[in-house]
Amino acid sequence: MKNSANYPMRKHQRGFSLIELLIVMIILGLLASLVGPRLFGHVDDARVSTAKSQIELLGTALDSYRLDVGRYPTTEQGLDALRREPSGVRNWNGPYLNRNIPKDPWGNEYQYKSPGDHGEYDLWSYGADGEPGGEGDSAEVRSWEN
Repeated sequence: MKNSANYPMRKHQRGFSLIELLIVMIILGLLASLVGPRLFGHVDDARVSTAKSQIELLGTALDSYRLDVGRYPTTEQGLDALRREPSGVRNWNGPYLNRNIPKDPWGNEYQYKSPGDHGEYDLWSYGADGEPGGEGDSAEVRSWEN
């Protein structure tokens, strides 16, 4: 038997009603719908910033390659020449990157062309959609625009 001294009964003790819980859930849902898109907008900005940083890192590695070899890798050799010595290349002193060539933040390969249309080389990402053109996070991130 329970001792009433240990468990006193309260006459006016009550929990939350179903209506009160529903109101709180609706308020939380409204807050999430207002705050959520702003947070996801920052994720897209972070991906673009990451792509710009990776392009700069790859550009530095390409410059090191050029200092050793005397020219940038050809389009056919591609960015892989930064990790593995291409055949017929003299004075290659790589690898010029400690890790494998990164994919862009959207999981696609970076595009490389040498000689480029905008400089000695062009290096770019097609953005979120992986296609030329686009706007917002689907816009291209380009080495000649950094």
